[in-house]
Amino acid sequence: MVCVDEADLVDVDLYDDGSFPDFGFKQAPGAVAVLAALRGAGPTPMTGLATRRQLRAMGLSPGGQEPVARLIWRKGGRWAWLYRVDLAKPKRKPTLAQELALDKAMAARQTCPLCKRRYFACLPLKTLGSCLECHDGTPADPSSYIPPPAAHQLAA
Repeated sequence: MVCVDEADLVDVDLYDDGSFPDFGFKQAPGAVAVLAALRGAGPTPMTGLATRRQLRAMGLSPGGQEPVARLIWRKGGRWAWLYRVDLAKPKRKPTLAQELALDKAMAARQTCPLCKRRYFACLPLKTLGSCLECHDGTPADPSSYIPPPAAHQLAA
C-alpha cells in the first residue's frame, strides 16, 4: 500500500482551462476608476486592472509583473494585456545624460541638412533628404520651425 502525504496532494480546478480571464470595455475590475483617473476626474486607484498605456498615463509601469487578464474589443479582433494596479511601480525618470541623448537624436531627425533649419516635426529625410522648402520650393510656415537663437544668446 502506498502512503500519500498531504504535501503530495494537488488542488485541481476542473473548470480552469489555463487561459486568461477576458473582459470587455469597462468590465474589468476597477476599470471605471482607472478611466476617471486618466481623465483627471479622480485619484489613481489602488486596486483594479489597467493596460500598459493606462499605467503609463498614471505615472506607473508594470514593474516586471505578468499580465493577469485580457481586455478584448472589436469582437475579439483587438486585445490588450491587463495588469494589477496595486503591483505597479512608479515610472523611472531618465537621467540628464539620457535626456540629452534623446534631444540630440530628435534634433538630427528635425533638422534639414541643407538649410540647417530645425522643425517641430520630424522631416522625411529618408525619402526626400531635406525639408519640403529645400526639396521642391514649397514655402514653409514660420510657425512650423524653431527660430534660430539670437546672436546675444549664442555669446552667453
